[in-house]
Amino acid sequence: MTVENPDIAKRDKTRAAVSSVIAAVALTALKLTVGLLTGSLGMLAEAAHSGLDLVAALVTWVAVRTSGKPADARHLYGHGKIENLSALFETLLLLITCGWIIYEAIQRIFFKTVEVDASIWAFLVMGISIVVDINRSRMLYRVARQHHSQALEADALHFRTDIWSSAVVILGLICVRIAQEVPQLGFLHKADAVAALGVALIVVWVSVQLGWRTVHALLDGAPPGMAEEITTAVESVPGVVDCHQVRLRRSGPYLFADMHVLVDGRLPLQEAHAITDVVEDMVQGIAPNADVTVHAEPAPGPRLAPAVQGRE
Repeated sequence: MTVENPDIAKRDKTRAAVSSVIAAVALTALKLTVGLLTGSLGMLAEAAHSGLDLVAALVTWVAVRTSGKPADARHLYGHGKIENLSALFETLLLLITCGWIIYEAIQRIFFKTVEVDASIWAFLVMGISIVVDINRSRMLYRVARQHHSQALEADALHFRTDIWSSAVVILGLICVRIAQEVPQLGFLHKADAVAALGVALIVVWVSVQLGWRTVHALLDGAPPGMAEEITTAVESVPGVVDCHQVRLRRSGPYLFADMHVLVDGRLPLQEAHAITDVVEDMVQGIAPNADVTVHAEPAPGPRLAPAVQGRE
């Protein structure tokens, strides 16, 4: 079985996080500049969104560097929960910003008028944003899946929402340009504020999903269906009579699994230990690189199965 090298995992995650920070800096500066020059709320909303992505990317960078630290006397399960806390922090930032965007959008739709300049620069910046976000989202998702990083997955999710929201802003700017060319369609001047409202609603929806998964991990929620899958697999191991009290918890990219198995109580210690070795391999086949603890208990009754021979 191939075991993940912690140094390689940390290197890959750090590189992904740093590239995310660099992209966020560039896009935030572009969107903010064009938003201020054109007066587009949709663009300013995108700039705020990218600004929070920058903060989130910085938090993610710190999280993936810290979460890879080995366990110590005060953190016996390691520092993986830092990644979960990072994802929760990103979620709260997004929700706060969405509140401001929704308020300002409602003001512009119903109570005040702001002239928006739907210039070619606005379209160019949003096009660049979509291309950059597609590439960095794919890269972050690939590394997140490879190394089971919730922090990088949260970062990738942010940038995927940027793609959707950028498309909405472009649609709003197109409507504004149409209103400028066709005075009879003046009501389309509100399209930019409506687009900003759409951006906020998209981000709220995605943030709530991310927040729920993050809280689930922080409360030591088990991956759905995995406990049952592990129980069935372990009970198929020769020499195992029963598998019970299976407990799973995630800590950032790491999964901790412990369980009790019943074996023939008259087996020599070496043979009982060989059975637990096979059980550990079985569990790691389901959850690669999991930290597995198996507690063997004596089963009542006569010898039930041939002992598993020690591994070479």
